[in-house]
Amino acid sequence: MEKLAEIALLADFYSPLLTEKQRNVWDLHYQQDLSLAEIAELEHISRQAIHDLLKRTERILAEYEEKLGLVQRFWADREKLLEVKSLAGGLNEQDFTNRSAWERHLQLRALIAEINVNILAV
Repeated sequence: MEKLAEIALLADFYSPLLTEKQRNVWDLHYQQDLSLAEIAELEHISRQAIHDLLKRTERILAEYEEKLGLVQRFWADREKLLEVKSLAGGLNEQDFTNRSAWERHLQLRALIAEINVNILAV
């Protein structure tokens, strides 16, 4: 995974665990695309201090992932869901012995499609 995308995903999962200052500087740099110099001016600290804060925040996010593994589980669950979607999509009405089983299958496919919009879009 591209480093920036990986960092963004870590921030999505773990930013509530960061301090307000870390979240703010993170947002200014990665979400609003401000330079280190621009952030330093806004925060009234040196560019080097902003750089150090961002690097420290990246380390903290990586440590959270190492300990909690939420992003790793997210990707594993995403892969499982893709497989379920693929398997369910390969079934047709002739694969079922009665109409109610086919209708339950269609309900499951609709739920999978709904989850797909929320999770698989990442």
